[in-house]
Amino acid sequence: MRSAELSALIGERLTSARAVRGLSLGALARAAGIGKGSLSEIEGGSRNPNLSTLYALAGALDVPISWLLAEQAGAEVSSPGIHTRLLAATQADDVTVEVFALRLDPGPPHRSEPHGAHVTEHLLVTRGRAEVGPLDAPAELAVGEALQWRADSRHGYRALDDAPAEAVLTMWWRRDDD
Repeated sequence: MRSAELSALIGERLTSARAVRGLSLGALARAAGIGKGSLSEIEGGSRNPNLSTLYALAGALDVPISWLLAEQAGAEVSSPGIHTRLLAATQADDVTVEVFALRLDPGPPHRSEPHGAHVTEHLLVTRGRAEVGPLDAPAELAVGEALQWRADSRHGYRALDDAPAEAVLTMWWRRDDD
């Protein structure tokens, strides 16, 4: 899927979710911690949101990030130092499982804000070495090693060494109706 097509789909999904929840553009922008102008451009499909922005919007709307990506296998989203490609997204009852291919570039770590108590991440390193997990308890992983954590606190991803690291990231998103 081309970037322009994905941006348009993301914009449509955001506009729809915001309307269903009765949120103004400004209210969603505040809840996600992004600028109102940026959100307007994303909803209009004229701006490609980065991975951090998509997670902020998904968290504010209480939806899985794959829903914003219209469950399009192959959808790619990046932020500085991290590149993701959605491999699959499935939903059964109140659980969504998302599977991403992840590439971490050498350099500064990627920091991710909490996704909520209802999200669990499981990362398996397939190439290189990486430091991943909650910021207060990260783990160094090599090829074939994995870590699972609840994504309700800030967490990060960082390639170790001077080469990219690759991994498969699986996220379980459980609807929290409480």
